[in-house]
Amino acid sequence: MKTTIIGVATLLSIASMLGPQALQAQSLQGTQRKELSRHKLSIPGYEEVQLRVDIDPGKTAPKHKHPGEEIIYVIEGSLEYRLEGHAPVTLKAGDVLFVPTGVVHSATNVGQTNAAELGTYIVPIGKPLVEWVK
Repeated sequence: MKTTIIGVATLLSIASMLGPQALQAQSLQGTQRKELSRHKLSIPGYEEVQLRVDIDPGKTAPKHKHPGEEIIYVIEGSLEYRLEGHAPVTLKAGDVLFVPTGVVHSATNVGQTNAAELGTYIVPIGKPLVEWVK
């Protein structure tokens, strides 16, 4: 039993070190994430990361936050965003939303078809891109 716990802890530790790379093609509770771009910026210590996030009808990307800014562009469908400290807002294809550093947020597909966003992140190099919040 102790060996199993140590093994699981080791795997979780390794997964957490992978950080943003682990998001390349991740599926979580009706969401699919695919990394599209990652480049160092001219700002020392920072990089841009772009992800496509697809959310199934009626599903929610759980509460989370990022170590830097996120600019969201809705590609298709209708998504309701809940940002800590703000009233919920529903966006459709073509709409944009800015999420400041460290703000806890979630997104729910409120439509009947797939919803997708392009997330562009300006984040410190080497930090995990996503921190899940309960």
